[in-house]
Amino acid sequence: MKHKRIAAAAALILVSAVASAHPQGGGAHTHGFFDGFVHPFTGLDHLLAMLAVGMWSARQSNARWLPATFLGMMLVGVLTGVAGLAIPGLETGIALTVALMGVLIAVAARLPAALGAVMVGVFALLHGNAHGHELPEAASAMGLLAASALLVYGGRMLGRVSPALALKLSGAAIAATGVMLVAAA
Repeated sequence: MKHKRIAAAAALILVSAVASAHPQGGGAHTHGFFDGFVHPFTGLDHLLAMLAVGMWSARQSNARWLPATFLGMMLVGVLTGVAGLAIPGLETGIALTVALMGVLIAVAARLPAALGAVMVGVFALLHGNAHGHELPEAASAMGLLAASALLVYGGRMLGRVSPALALKLSGAAIAATGVMLVAAA
């Protein structure tokens, strides 16, 4: 019962934040390293997606390179955003990445390595594109990638040390938050 209460409280805290890290949010940003570094922490969808990629990758066999794949494709996504490429349904797509990553963690899904790499690559492309629109300068991109690396590898450490049940409950909370973000997109 105590674990259910903790999980419910965590889910409520997670869903109460508004995702405001995207161009449609209308927030004013400057474009230095610090702005890029802080940015992933200001949008619940980005924060959860990056942690979830790390958590999920820790439980995949032969997938040590998944975090690096995510970060490399995020850089590609940033470059597409800076170049002005608009991806239709970007906000919904980003919210869906959070929901899907949460489900994968909650059910302890294991995917073939190539499929996992393609999946996290596409997710990173979406997240990077959104960031590239909002933070188009090289300094902010470097800050963004540094913070993203901390989050992904921090999630990977959580995935390694957390008990299976705690990971599954975290995945369920992430998935529920993702569903709420999809509804709000």
